[in-house]
Parts: sequence; C-alpha cells; structure tokens
Amino acid sequence: MTDWSWVAYTVLEVLIAISCFLGNALVVCAVCIGIRDSLREPTFCFLVSLAVADFLVGVAAVPLAVLLDGWVSVTPDLCLLLSCVVLVLTQASVLSLLAISVDRYLRLHIPLRYKALATQRRTWMAVSVCWTLSCILGFTPLFGWRNYSSLTSDFTNTSSSSSISPPCTFLSVISLPFMVYFNFLGCVMAPLLVMTLLYTQIFRSLQGRLKESCPQAQASLLREKRLACSLALVLILFAGCWIPLHLMNCLLLFQGPQAVTRGTLYTGILLSHANSAVNPVVYACRIPKIQQAYSQIWRRFIVRLNCCHGDKQVCQSIKGSRANHIETCGSGGKSTP
Repeated sequence: MTDWSWVAYTVLEVLIAISCFLGNALVVCAVCIGIRDSLREPTFCFLVSLAVADFLVGVAAVPLAVLLDGWVSVTPDLCLLLSCVVLVLTQASVLSLLAISVDRYLRLHIPLRYKALATQRRTWMAVSVCWTLSCILGFTPLFGWRNYSSLTSDFTNTSSSSSISPPCTFLSVISLPFMVYFNFLGCVMAPLLVMTLLYTQIFRSLQGRLKESCPQAQASLLREKRLACSLALVLILFAGCWIPLHLMNCLLLFQGPQAVTRGTLYTGILLSHANSAVNPVVYACRIPKIQQAYSQIWRRFIVRLNCCHGDKQVCQSIKGSRANHIETCGSGGKSTP
C-alpha cells in the first residue's frame, strides 16, 4: 500500500480500537451494574462473555494486528504466541455466540426444565468452558501446526550477522492450511451452521406458538421473538464481517499471493475488527433491558457531573439516597418509616 493508504488504515484501526474499548466496557457496566439480577439470566452472562471478547479485541487484537505487519522484530516463538492471541479472541466470540443460541433454544423447547438446568453456577461454568476451548483452539499452532520455518531460517541467518530479529508478520508464523481447514471450516463455519439451524428452529417454533396461543401468552412470545431477532442480527453481522477475510485466506491458499491485493486484505481485516465495535450499538438499539441500563448509567453520570460542579441540592439528594439505602440494608431489607 502507498503511504497515505497505510496512514488511513492505521487511523481507522485506532478509531475501531477506541470504539471497541468504550462500547464494550459500557455493555459490561450496563449488564453488571445497570440491570438488577441480570447475571442470573444465562443470556446476559453470555452477552458479557461476548462483550469481554470484543473489549479485548480493541485492547489487544487491533494493536497486535497493526504491529504484526512487519513493524516489530521478535523471535519466531514470540511472534507465534502474539499471533495466536488474535485467534483466541475470535474463537471466544464464536463460542459465546454459540452458547447464546443454545441457551435460547433450550429456553424455548424445554421451558419447564430450563430453570433447573440453567442455574447461575452452570452458566458461569459454560462461560469458563467457552474460554478454555477458545484458548485450546486458538493456541493450537503452538503445538506444531505452524508455518515459521522460513522465519526461523531468517532469524538464524539474521542473528548470526546482527542482533536484530526479522520482522514478525501473521502469515509468516500461522499457516494458510491451518487458517482455512482448521480455523475457518472447523472453528468458524461449523459453529455458524449449528447456530443457523438453532435459530431456524427457534423462529419456526415461535411462529407456530404465536398462531396457537392466547393474547396473554402472545405478549411474552413476542418479547422472546424480538430478543431472538436481536441476537440473530448479532450472529449475521459476525458472519458478514468475518467470512470475507476467511474467503481471502482461501484465495491466498489456492491461488497464491496475486489473488488478493494488499488493500483488499486490509479492508477485510478492518471489517473483521469493526464487528466488535458494532455489537454494542446493536445491543443499545435492539435490547430493551440494555437500553434502560444505558439510560440509568447516563443519568447517574449527569447527576455526579452536576454534583462535581457544585450543585449542592444534587449532592444532598445523592447522600440522602445512599443513607436510605444503608438504612434499608441495615434493617434487613425493610425500609424504616
């Protein structure tokens, strides 16, 4: 790429990283602070897991994507380790989305057993399993399926002549067969197909129940359908943002470097990273509970801002609410007269 194109790419990556950081930090705060007892609901636990993965994309994956373009010179082993971090975060997003779809399917198809099965402990165990599997699958190249023979030889030749290591790039250590056959087909496409089938069954079941149910039950089913639509939209956006980059990897593997221009490849990378910045916007626009939590956080921020600027009446109201809360807690949950 030309110099101006590289500057534009870097600026866009910085903006995406900031958006991922701020947006997903707000999602975690909204779910953990703004929504009471939300962490007892499995769907919101898995949304937190997805938001944490997207947050780490902004904190770690985007900076590493910029650095792992020949801008740092490290040993091949360290270059491989840094490249695998990006794979781990991608896999964590995929498995969190899969956990959400399974949760919604079970909630709809076994409603009587759902509460007994989806306890808070089991939910967080499922989140732990998702992240453990993500680490195992993402760090697979560390166990042998790698591609740094050329980089190792370059490192040996360079180290013998000088103390500077060769530049580290993602594809110099991560093999294209691994990216296509294992990561794309096995770790991304297979879960996406399973999720597509699950959401298809969810919408079919909801449509049938809406026709047969009474007006009182339809309100609950409509809420379920709106939430399922919102979560399916998150899935569609993930597929739309990540599949183009994986298809470029397929072209690079089967047709060689001339099949994909550098500018096109960078566009695919930007699109994949932008997915992590878009998700908080989808939550804000489509999920009522998170909308309400955003509003609560914003009101608290405005109130505290006014308090910091010397609004004594607001400060006294904050202190009064705190005193009432402490008094309520001290009296065993019953407010005093």
